[in-house]
Formats: sequence, C-alpha cells, structure tokens
Amino acid sequence: MGRPSMKQSEVDYSDVQGLVRFGYGKMKEASYAHLRVKDVTAARAWLRNAPITSAVATTPPPSTALQIAVTAAGLQSLGVPPTVLAGFSPEFLTGMAEENRARRLGDIGGNAPSQWEWGYAASVPHLMVMFFGEHGRLQAFIRDAKTDAWNAAFEEQRWLGTADLDGVEPFGFADGISQPQIDWERNVTRPQIDYSNVVALGEFLLGYPNEYNKYTDRPLLDAGFANAGNLLVAEDASGKKDIGRNGTYLVMRTLKQDVRSFWQFVNRQAGGNSEEADKLGAAFVGRTRAGDPLVPMQEEPIPGVAPDPEQIRQNQFTFDKDPLGAGCPFGAHVHRANPRNTDYPGRPTGLAKLITMLGFGPDGFRDDLMSSARFHRILRRGREYGPELLPENALAAAPPNDPERGLHFICLNANILRQFEFLQNAWTMNTKFSGLTDENDPLVGIREAISGRSIADNFTIPKDGGLRRRVSGLPQFVTVRGGAYFFLPGLRALRYFAEAGNG
Repeated sequence: MGRPSMKQSEVDYSDVQGLVRFGYGKMKEASYAHLRVKDVTAARAWLRNAPITSAVATTPPPSTALQIAVTAAGLQSLGVPPTVLAGFSPEFLTGMAEENRARRLGDIGGNAPSQWEWGYAASVPHLMVMFFGEHGRLQAFIRDAKTDAWNAAFEEQRWLGTADLDGVEPFGFADGISQPQIDWERNVTRPQIDYSNVVALGEFLLGYPNEYNKYTDRPLLDAGFANAGNLLVAEDASGKKDIGRNGTYLVMRTLKQDVRSFWQFVNRQAGGNSEEADKLGAAFVGRTRAGDPLVPMQEEPIPGVAPDPEQIRQNQFTFDKDPLGAGCPFGAHVHRANPRNTDYPGRPTGLAKLITMLGFGPDGFRDDLMSSARFHRILRRGREYGPELLPENALAAAPPNDPERGLHFICLNANILRQFEFLQNAWTMNTKFSGLTDENDPLVGIREAISGRSIADNFTIPKDGGLRRRVSGLPQFVTVRGGAYFFLPGLRALRYFAEAGNG
C-alpha cells in the first residue's frame, strides 16, 4: 500500500477520509450512527471491509459517502495496545465530559455533561459511522451498509438525523460561509503580516507541519511493531511508522437552539419593529441573514478566499476598517469565532516590524489582546437538525410537542486544545474577550456564573461618535445536548486498528 516514490510535499488522498477535503455539502442528506462494539472480532472484520470514501477526486463525484470516527473508548474496545493509545492527545483520551474540561468549555448548569442525552459515562459511543447521500439516496445506502456483519459487530446506541435547511442554520442566518482554505500543496510561508484564509495542512491533518512549522504529537511506532507494516513513515521521525498521518480529531457537539426565544427576545428589544429586530439579530451574529458581513469589503484580495463573486462579497473582509466595532460589534459571534487578525497589528514593515517583534510596537487598546487567528482555525463540518422555523413564525407561542431544532456541530482540527478548546474557552465563553466585560457569545454563550464571575447576559453595540448601546438580560439560546471527541483516522490507520488486537 505504500508509495515510496511519493514526494514529501504530496498528500496521498487515497489515505484521507473525504470529509476533510470535500465536506460533502452537496450531499444534502446525512445521518450519524453511534455504535458500541458488541463483538470485537466481528467489529474488526467489518472495519477491514468498510466502504470508506476517500479524498480522491473523481468524475463524477460520488453520490454517497461513508466515514468512520472512533473515540478513545472505542480504540480500547478494539484492543489497540495501551502504548499506542498513550500517543494520542490528553484531550482525546480523557474526553469532552471530564469535569475540569467541561467547566472550561462552559458545560455547566443546564449544559453539564450529566444532563446530556449522549456522550456522558456509558453513553459515550465507541464509533461513529457517518452516512452522506444525495437526495433520495441515503436510506438505501444505510440499508446496504447494515449487513449481518454490522449487526453481529455493533450495538446501535442512537442515530442522529439531520435536516437540509438550504444553507441556513436554525436561527435563520446563512451558514457555512467562512471556512479556512487548507494548504494541500504546503506552500504557506510565515510570519503573517496580512490576514490570510490559507492555513497550514498540519492544522487539520496530523503528520504534517502546522502553523508553527512543527509536527503535532501523535502515536509513532517502531517499524517492526506488530501489524504496523502498512502505515506510512513519519516525516519527522526517521524509521517510525505514523498512526496519525492523514488523520485528524473530530469534535462533535449536539446543540439545541431555542429559535423562538431568540426571535422573541430581539423583537421585544426592537419594540416590535421587524426591521430593527433583524438588525439586532445581525449584530449578535455579525452578518445579515443573507450572510453579508457588517463591515466593508476590503480592496486588497485576501489569499485563500474563493474568487467567485459570492465568496468575495461575503468573505473579502477583516475588521481593520471597523476599529471601534461600530459596524460589527466586538462580541458578535463571527468576530469571536474568527477575529481575522494577524501576527503584527497594523501591518508594520521595516523597523516598525522589528520593534513590534520585540514587543514594543502596538499601542492600540486591542492590538495585543488576542492571539493571531491563524493558530486557532477549525474546519466546520456540522449539519442542522429539526424542521425550519421562519423568524416571523417564531414570534408565536410554541405549540404542544414543538419539535427540537439545532445543530450537530462538527469540527476537524489536529490539536483539540489549541484549536477547538481555545476558541471555545478564550473567545466564545470568555467574558473579557477583546476588552469586553460581563458578556460572552450572544448566540452560543451560557448565562451561568463561572468561578465567581457575574452572569454574562449583556451585549455591547458601539456607536461611532455616540453612546454605545447595552443590551441586557440575554436568555441562553443554545443548550448542549451531547458531545464527544473522536479520532477520524487515515484509511491505513483504520485498517491498523482493525488488526491491532491480533498482534
């Protein structure tokens, strides 16, 4: 299976699960099976023959796709040796529901793991098999996969269904607009003077250099280790086989969205004026419902932004032209999720750059408050669930048995701590983000007091040349219903896991 003639700079797409490269957004139907291993021998056999869709581009593209992710408990259930498990990240091994981690992520009170529907204690799955299909193709695809071997191998804990809201998330705003462009050719050069949407391959796939030009820690095996023969050799450790190569960590969280509460709140704040309610909702998000940013498009092209007009109109911007946050509030969801800042505030050159590198340059209040965004990007692959509820209809009282709506949030990252957890803890839940006080993310933030702090239920809207507006009493619009950390392995690594317990 090896390709010894492959150049170091090339990626073997046949070893990468296709979700990383393609996202499968054109496959409008999806369902996620959470499984526990019932018979380890049968489970290994099924994994050896699973029809996984790789990242190889084909013409025409596939109409269905199957992907597999596994938890630390799942690797244990398959008999993966403890010495191999020890090479995975501590976050992955201890899990999302660990008490101290949950507190840092804001999973307390109604969000606490003990309240989750899945992902806590015995409800942590061993595997997640993700099914994707074009319209009308999904159910037959699932039936074909659920063979006698499947039934012998696994206990089905739950199936998480999805909905196709035509590119709009349940609150009614265009979603999935801003994604980092992966540097598959590995041409990224640093440091970053101007904001770029191009992010190093090693931020999303293990076994490649990341934004620090380092290799993220992952399990490496001696070449003679049992069943390791088909694994690729590590680029940074001569003679070692790389289990992590072409794999990534997958974060999944089921987030219940209270659509009625959101639109009823902004409508009350707007005094019943629907236009003003739309503006306030857009301020919370940082984009209009159509997805347009609240700051001007910049004249210079941003590397990594697709050249089509829609992408340019909605992604060709930074927050440099809005230094006071009068266009897009500092605490808006899209500002917190990706501040679009760089290594050197103000784009210094020459002597000014040297002075900045020594730590003496920035003098703006917010210049040095946040880490450069390039170290904390994630690749989002989530799907909505539940029926659509239009904003105008959300103003009515909920009928009996009102169906739940929300998002199965999924992101891919090579370093859970530095990417997902940093974004969640330092930017989304942090009440001191960008110099703010007593407020966190207006959409997904919690309204619980953490570590003696006051409840963060405020939102500030600056005004250029005028008094800022302070919106208070925000309800909690999003509740965590479940979550777990998975490893999405390369295909060679998955075959190794299927054989590891036989050594």
